[in-house]
Amino acid sequence: MKEQIPLGWAGIDVGKGHHWICLIDETGTTVWSAKAVNDEAAILDAVSSVLARADEVVWGVDVTGTMSGLLLALLAAHGQRVRYVPGRTVNQMSVAYRGEAKTDARDAYVIAETLRHRGDLQEVEVSTSLVTELRLLVTHRTDLVGDRVRMVNRLRDVLSGYFPALERSFDYAHSRGALTLLTGYQTPQAIRRTGASRLRAWLVKRKVRSADQIAAAALVAAKAQQTVVPGQDVAASIVADLATQLLAIGSRISELDARITSTFRAHPQAEIIESLPGMGPILGAELIAAAGDLNGYANAGRLASAAGLVPVPRDSGRRTGNLHRPQRYSRKLRRVFYLSASAAMMREGPNRDYYLKKRGQGHGHVQALIALSRRRVDVLWALLRDNRLFEIAPPTREPMARTA
Repeated sequence: MKEQIPLGWAGIDVGKGHHWICLIDETGTTVWSAKAVNDEAAILDAVSSVLARADEVVWGVDVTGTMSGLLLALLAAHGQRVRYVPGRTVNQMSVAYRGEAKTDARDAYVIAETLRHRGDLQEVEVSTSLVTELRLLVTHRTDLVGDRVRMVNRLRDVLSGYFPALERSFDYAHSRGALTLLTGYQTPQAIRRTGASRLRAWLVKRKVRSADQIAAAALVAAKAQQTVVPGQDVAASIVADLATQLLAIGSRISELDARITSTFRAHPQAEIIESLPGMGPILGAELIAAAGDLNGYANAGRLASAAGLVPVPRDSGRRTGNLHRPQRYSRKLRRVFYLSASAAMMREGPNRDYYLKKRGQGHGHVQALIALSRRRVDVLWALLRDNRLFEIAPPTREPMARTA
C-alpha cells in the first residue's frame, strides 16, 4: 500500500448516473481517479478509497443540486469539507491545461486543480431538513405556477380565435368564476340559449362568487357575436378542458401554499422575517430556500451581495467610479427582495417614503426599487441580529449610566 499524502484535493465531476472522483497531491499529480455509481455503497467505497490515500482531503463538486444530494449527505456524515466549483469556472480553467479532450476524468482533475490553487471557493452547506423541505415545496410551487401561466395563455389564445368578446370580458388568470363558466359554456349560442337567470343559477350552484356579474358579462359578450366560426366546436372542447385543468391547478397551488406556510412558520426565524412589511409566508419560504442558513452570512453586505444588490466596480486606468450590475448572484434571492420591496412600497410608511425619495432624486422605478431592496436587507439583518420583530418606530436606547 502506498504511503498516505498529508493533504489532498478531490475533485468530483457530478453526474446523474455516476460521479468521477480525482484525488491529487500538492504537486498536482493524480493519486487516485475512478468512477463511482450514484449509489450509496459505491459512493462510500470511493470515499473510503480517497480517505485511505490522504490524511486530510478538501473536496470539490461542480453541481450542488439534486444530482449531488446523496453524495453531499454522505460526505457531511463523514465530516468532510466540500467546496463548490462552478461549471463556468471549470470550463475556463480547462483552457489552461494541455489538450482539448472533454471527459469526466479530465473535468474531475480540473476541479481538483482549481481547489488546489484557489482557497476562496464557497463551502457547500448541507441544508437542514426544514430548509430542504422548503426548497422542494417552493420549487414545486414555481413549476405549478409556470404551468398555470402557460395554460392561461393557451386558453386565451384558443378562445380569442372563435369568441374574442368573451376572451376580453374576464381575467382568467385570477377569476375562478370565469373558469367555472368555461367548463360548462364556451360558445355564444350556448350562453344565449341558457339565458341570464339559468346561467346565474348554474354558477351559484357551483359556489361562484359574483355570479350575477359573471353571468351578465357573459351574456353581453354572447349577444355581441352571432357568427359561428369554423372549428368552433373543437375549440370549445379544448377551452373546457383547459378551464378544468386550470381549476385543478389552482386548488393544488392553494393546498401547497397552506403547506408551505405551515412549514415556513416552523422555522425559528419565521416570525421575524414575516414581520418585515411586504414579506409574507410564501416569500419568506422562498427567502429561506434561496439563502439557506441566514446566520451563515457575516454581515448584511454579504447577504445583499448574494442577492445581486451591491454594484461591482469596473475600473481601468483613468476610468474610475464605474459601477455595474453583478453577473454572478442568486436570481431567486434577488427576486424575493425585489417582490417584497414592490409590495411594501404600495402602502404608506417608511418603505414608500424611501421609494419616493429615490424617485425624487431622479431614479427610475426599477432603480428606486433596487435601492429600497438594498435598504431592506440591512433592516432584515438588524432584526435577525437583535432577534426582534419589525416596528415602525425605532427602538429606544437606554441612556448609559455615568461613571463617577
